[in-house]
Amino acid sequence: MTSLYEVSREELSALLEGQPRYRVDQIWHGLWNTNETLATLSTIPKALRASLSAQFPSSLRVVDEVASDQGATRKWVLELHDGSTIETVLMHYEDRATVCVSSQAGCAMGCTFCATGQAGFSRQLRVGEVIEQVLFAARAAAPRRLSNVVFMGMGEPLANYPVTVEVLRRLQAYRGMSARHLTVSTVGVAPAIERLAKEGLPVTLAVSLHAANDETRNELVPLNRRYPLARLHEACVVWNETTKRRLSFEWALIDGVNDTPRAAQELAAYASGLAAHVNLIPLNPTPGFLVRGSTAERVRDFRDHLEALGVNVTVRQTRGRSIAAACGQLANVAKAKRTTVRLRTT
Repeated sequence: MTSLYEVSREELSALLEGQPRYRVDQIWHGLWNTNETLATLSTIPKALRASLSAQFPSSLRVVDEVASDQGATRKWVLELHDGSTIETVLMHYEDRATVCVSSQAGCAMGCTFCATGQAGFSRQLRVGEVIEQVLFAARAAAPRRLSNVVFMGMGEPLANYPVTVEVLRRLQAYRGMSARHLTVSTVGVAPAIERLAKEGLPVTLAVSLHAANDETRNELVPLNRRYPLARLHEACVVWNETTKRRLSFEWALIDGVNDTPRAAQELAAYASGLAAHVNLIPLNPTPGFLVRGSTAERVRDFRDHLEALGVNVTVRQTRGRSIAAACGQLANVAKAKRTTVRLRTT
């Protein structure tokens, strides 16, 4: 099923052959700039709205919605046309509104502390299914402007590489979003990081690191066996040298596993050579993973240790934990199965 958000302006013009030329401008502006849907686009005739709606039905149907943080965080379970489900999260901050989008239904990476990874993989998302999450959140954020998009929802964005890059390009070209307000998170698909670096998209890259020795990272992030830390480091060097953009490392703090002085020293050594920023994330509770997040005191100690070692570090504000919308908690995946997915990096 094709989404209207997968249609180029030239293709839309061809679809509207016989209509006044200004119809293309009306529809394009409404869909991409004022967050309209075909159903609410009152600047075009009702018959044309009905015809386009039948040809391009919405990719998403809301199954459930929950909110937390006094309404500042909202999570939706969205059903796709084939019955697969994903989750999308909107977060309001004082200075920005951010949507966390899914790039896959489920995830095949199998990270042991992540609910999505435990749930398994269903399928890749299409370009329109990702963009519709963004526009859906933009409507929900109104009257505030949706300022940031982060690929930190369900799935590994760089395992769905062509779709991720096309979405990034369309959000820039068609919606006018700055690449610096677009963040791609990855568990470390090294060849895809190198390829993304050469796309001319100065987005923010966030690498989910979580351990800076191969033995521990193999347990936490199984992809590390394929692209161990030395190979990932090579890709990060390419990213730095090609994009001139600072990357960040995400580090979910797990009590007694990666919150020790030794872990801080390993992380500092790994991050410092890349001038990387470190985001510390207290581990959010995930069913089936029999460890717990670090205490607030250990989080502070780990941060202080890193700062003493010269690392630029922040502790991420946890949002949506009570509604399972925080990092690592997204898990409402229908039709998922334990599987592997071919990494589409070339």
